[in-house]
Amino acid sequence: MSDDAIRNLSPEVIAERIKGTLVEAMGIEIGALDDGALNSTMTVRPDHLAPNGYLHAASVVALADTTAGFATYAHLPDGAEGFTTIELKSNFLGTATEGQLHCRATPQHTGRSTQVWDAEVTHPASGRTIAQFRCTQMILWPK
Repeated sequence: MSDDAIRNLSPEVIAERIKGTLVEAMGIEIGALDDGALNSTMTVRPDHLAPNGYLHAASVVALADTTAGFATYAHLPDGAEGFTTIELKSNFLGTATEGQLHCRATPQHTGRSTQVWDAEVTHPASGRTIAQFRCTQMILWPK
């Protein structure tokens, strides 16, 4: 896919797409595309924690899936209407109770019917990897 085919992910486009969604409620911030990859951040809050006091797995999945989703949106083939996640897998390697999480989604396959993205969630303050994530997105076409 050429750089010309990458969709605009301006702050205005992102703000409009996340308004009133889980992404906004979670405080996930989407960064700029960098060599086809996408970065995001989320500051850990008490409502991101599980009852045991550690980061809830669903909070990590929300960050990774959102980052991969916006990366997919940016790389949709011309004429596609959208996409949907059809499979995801997460391996949790660490946790955090405060600070900021960083996520970077990188493309493994950007085809016309599916895309596959890997995302790594890290806790920069500790230098730890929190999770490795992979998802497959089905590209949706007009009927």
